[in-house]
Amino acid sequence: MLAVIQRVNGATVFADGELSGSIGRGLYILLGVKKGDEPLDATLLAEKISKLRIFSDENGKMNLSVKDVCGSALVVSNFTLNANYAHGNRPDYFNSAPPEEANELYELFKSALSERIGECESGVFGADMRTEMSTDGPVTIVMDSSVLRK
Repeated sequence: MLAVIQRVNGATVFADGELSGSIGRGLYILLGVKKGDEPLDATLLAEKISKLRIFSDENGKMNLSVKDVCGSALVVSNFTLNANYAHGNRPDYFNSAPPEEANELYELFKSALSERIGECESGVFGADMRTEMSTDGPVTIVMDSSVLRK
């Protein structure tokens, strides 16, 4: 499972033209579910992200988690994170989990993250989405759950 995490001042997602989720200060997370991912991947990522110290403390050091700053998260599913771009110029997405399986793990991730930090907004799985955000920093981290399994 892949996650792209951005520290934001605010973020909004529209699904099929309708407002789906909106947050203030917190984390904007793109989540890509790969073939072979399991519930453990979702819980490992949620646990790590909830404790990730990427918000500044009173001394300007990145020493606080999203929970420490009473922030929230906006999670958006994104199968294109699993793109295979090794051959040619048109990526394939064969490494992405089938939609039903991916949605189940996406929902599990959101639930696990919400249990740990509180507010967790989201896009709509499989919908055509548009996002707006105000990045903070910018601070962007890419996580792969396979690294956390070791």
